[in-house]
Order: sequence, then structure tokens, then C-alpha cells
Amino acid sequence: MGAGQAVAVYGANGHTGRFVVAELRERGFVPVLSGRDGGKLEALAEETGLEARPAAADDPAALDRALAGTVAVVNCAGPFAVTAGPLIEAALRAGIPYLDVAGEIEASADAFARYRERAEAAGTVVVPSMAFFGGLGDLLATAAMGDWTAADEVHIAYGLSSWHPTAGTRVAGAVSRERRGERRVRYANGRLEHHEDELPVLEWRFPEPLGARAVIGEFTMVDVVTVGSHLAVPEVRTYMTVEAARDVADPDTRAPAAVDESGRSAQTFLVDVVVRRGGEERRAAASGRDIYAVTAPLVVEAVERILAGRTGALGVVAAGELFDAPDFLRALAPHVVSEPAPVG
Repeated sequence: MGAGQAVAVYGANGHTGRFVVAELRERGFVPVLSGRDGGKLEALAEETGLEARPAAADDPAALDRALAGTVAVVNCAGPFAVTAGPLIEAALRAGIPYLDVAGEIEASADAFARYRERAEAAGTVVVPSMAFFGGLGDLLATAAMGDWTAADEVHIAYGLSSWHPTAGTRVAGAVSRERRGERRVRYANGRLEHHEDELPVLEWRFPEPLGARAVIGEFTMVDVVTVGSHLAVPEVRTYMTVEAARDVADPDTRAPAAVDESGRSAQTFLVDVVVRRGGEERRAAASGRDIYAVTAPLVVEAVERILAGRTGALGVVAAGELFDAPDFLRALAPHVVSEPAPVG
């Protein structure tokens, strides 16, 4: 457990940031509240009794002060195209691990491309997209691979009951679309590709009780970056239930509404992963509630394991490369109920 270690949370006053702060405290860490909005941070500090250290993303000296004396930093503030680079630079200067919850494909890809050698040389880790999107799918795909060293295809299907996006999700999505000129993204032939094809509606047979559902094919999420960063698989595709895709595309869909004292919404999810090699197939699945809330145990479990030395790599790394994937998935219970595929 945290044993009083200080962990900086950038974007601590945001929707996901508040879940991360609560999870860190639950595990014995002392969150240091940081971000761009000093007024909201001070209000959160008064509410929680924690220290607030406001810092603009474009102010290196302020970021250094925010990270001073901390053992890791978790970046929850999008758009990550703006915040990830400066926060990674600050973490490297401080010599501490950096983790974020980015769902932006381009921001995550930038982190892998730009910082791998510097993070290795610093003897630390940078973990982009250690969240529901990016982290969980990668862990499931890695667990499903088992003893396979390569595969032909990875398919990740998201069975979301609904998707009420936060304001941060909407802004990050807009930034990503602008960066790629409104084109769509796929991961094929071992690399990210842009295209303008219409996305098909397909049927995906999820494990029970969800069963067969209509999904948007090639509804590409950041998992294509995390999986593609370390698994020898030339084709990675992600899918989204039609209802959730419509929700997030509708500008009138409201933000998540809390239905319990922890702040979680009623949204449920089932993530189904299929890995194929030749004529063989392996599967892994995970289910739970509230994609934003469940990001907190994912990223904080990662922080805890990194600080305890329970890792398998240095540099810029995805969850499946950094951790023992089946063991990590088991540790997420009861927040995530997983069924990794048996090896053999």
C-alpha cells in the first residue's frame, strides 16, 4: 500500500481525477492536487484536506514545484495533446514515473514515439493510456495471447450500455479529429493508417448475459496504440455498441450522473477480446461499471506495482508489457470481473 507516499494528480479536480484521488487515498497514498484551475483545486483541497499546487501545462517551473517530493504523477487532464508532453518532461526532470489516462490516439502515439529512449535512460517508466480505454483492452489482449509470441489479429469489442461523455472527453475527441483532418484511424499492416471509409454496422456475440449486439466496426480507440506498441500483431480492431456510439456522437447527451455516494454512474460495460492465429482463437473478457470510475483502480494499481518494482520493462510502455497481465486483471476485482482465456 501507499504508506503515506505523495503522488501528484494533474487534473485532480476533473471527473476522472476525483476518482483517482479517492482511490489513491483508499490505498494509503497522499494525493497532491494539481492542474490548471487554481480556484477549483483550492476548493477540492478544502474539501479533502489535501495540498493544492496549481500549475499551467506551459509553465515548467510551476510543474516542477507541483511534482516536488512526489514519487509519481498521474495525468488526468485532457486534452493530452496539450498536457502529456509537458508533464512527461517534468516527470523525467524529477526522475519519477509518469502515467496518464489519455484516450487520444495521437497523444498516446506521440508519447511512444518521442520519449522511449529518454525514459529508458532515466531508468523510469512512462505509461500512456493506463485507463479503461488503452489499458484494460491491452491487458486482456496480452492475457489472451498467453504463450503465443505473435498472432494475426486482435479484436476488442466494447459492450457499453450507454456512454455519457464528460466535458473532457468531448474536448479531447475534438482535438483528435482536428489533428487527423476529420479522417478515421485504423491499425493495419502493423501501423496506424488514416481512411475516409464509412464504418460498418456489424453483429458481435458478446459473452452472456449481453449476447449478440449491433456494433460499429472499426470504431477505433487508443487500444490500437497500446496493443500495437508491444504485441506482434499486424491487425488490431476495436468495436463499439451502436447505442454507446450514438450517445457519444450526440452533442445533447448529458455528462455522467452519479447514482451512488462514490460518484459512479449506472453505466455498465463488457469488454470482449478475441485473438486469432491461423485457425486458432483465444478470448478474454472483463465486465464492470462506469468506464470513468474504473479507470481509477486501473491506474492506481499500476502506480502501486511500479513503486513496488513489480514491472517488466523501462521506458515508454503499455500495461501488458509492463505487468503480469493475468495477475493484474485478478487484482482489479471487485471493480473489474475478468475471465482471461486459458493458455494451451
